[in-house]
Amino acid sequence: MSAHLTFPKGGVHPPEAKELTEQLAVETMPLPAELELILSQHIGAPCTPVVKRKQEIAEGELVAEVKRGLGVPLHAPAAGSIKAVGTSAHPIRVSAPSVTIKTDPEAAASTWEVDTDWQRLSAEELLQKVHQAGIIGIGGAGFPTHVKLNPPADSPVDTLLLNGAECEPYITADHRMMLEKAEEIVEGAKILLKILGINACAIGIEVNKPDAISTMQSAVEKLQEPGLTISVETLEVKYPTGSEKQLIQAITGRKVPAMALPSAVGVVVHNVSTTKAVYDAVVLSKPLIEKVITVSGLGIKRPANLLVKIGTKVKDIVEFCGGTTENLARVVLGGPMMGFAVSTLDIPLTKTTSSILFLSEDEIDTTELSNCIRCGWCLDVCPMGLEPKEVGIYVEANRAEDTEQFGVFECFECGSCAYVCPAKRPLVQFVRLAKMKAKRS
Repeated sequence: MSAHLTFPKGGVHPPEAKELTEQLAVETMPLPAELELILSQHIGAPCTPVVKRKQEIAEGELVAEVKRGLGVPLHAPAAGSIKAVGTSAHPIRVSAPSVTIKTDPEAAASTWEVDTDWQRLSAEELLQKVHQAGIIGIGGAGFPTHVKLNPPADSPVDTLLLNGAECEPYITADHRMMLEKAEEIVEGAKILLKILGINACAIGIEVNKPDAISTMQSAVEKLQEPGLTISVETLEVKYPTGSEKQLIQAITGRKVPAMALPSAVGVVVHNVSTTKAVYDAVVLSKPLIEKVITVSGLGIKRPANLLVKIGTKVKDIVEFCGGTTENLARVVLGGPMMGFAVSTLDIPLTKTTSSILFLSEDEIDTTELSNCIRCGWCLDVCPMGLEPKEVGIYVEANRAEDTEQFGVFECFECGSCAYVCPAKRPLVQFVRLAKMKAKRS
């Protein structure tokens, strides 16, 4: 096993706050009365419903599809009937088109047939299975997995990286998946290698997860095959190690050029939980209809790692976890660095929801923002070497369209700059606003 690897530029060390859930085994949440499926689950075109109101539907049955453009199909997480084809609350867009399923608690759960002889299938057939299962990047922005697995012909790939860093504070879902589903993840990696037509895979895990490192190493040794090179690489604890470009630089030493994809340097990156979903799709013919999330923070009575159906509402999860505490101050979908604060518990989970944080007054910073003091701390910690302070200043001066010169479109909104800013300036929000306005100009 190599020395601890890291990326060379920037990064921060926020309190990890993983002790609330890292030792908690994954629980299966009971089926809620309703599931709301947002039709825009991923980057690209939203899905188009193929169901109608009052229609009976089985678990795993197709609910919506993408006929044109970038996207993947959407499936019923449980059996029931279609209650509505309308809209649901959304953490970013306020509301979004959706399909609501009234679940049937009496329906028998689907049985997924195990087919371990996937090696007989061609790379094209495996890729089709991944597409048909509706798999997207579970740990990030939700990029359709089948597209990542079909890199441009002029960008030959030689390395697959599995992201098990899970560097955001509080979140332990991937950690638990590596502990409880290690062999499925490694088998999923072998499927990905066959689709890509390569033989080298490295699994990156931060050193603060020694049990996951050991468990994954054992699974690799057990399932290693002649001709394949699968390794576990230990990463230094530093945020945002789990970001695609930083992970690539840490493990391979290759630097992805500005505005380029990882395939430009011969690499494809997938999250470990996404890899488990690929295993499910190929070996079980099971679509992506559920996922493991972390429920944490001092504002929830019972923190947990939960296996939940896609479309489960936050309020149902709160009820299952015993309710909130009196000192709840903020609810965040996602991690504290890159997540979104929400004002309602009626929001349904999507395929990309990694966690729900219920943060108390003691866990948030309510200091009011002030003017930039030109300290340069945001420049020091930016892993992309950008100039966040200038973006903020230009946005405040109504010159958002002029921020491309400061690398605004290279920013992946990790929040390191806002974390260290002594003036508490909302630098990530400035960046998002700048991108929006610059695209319109």
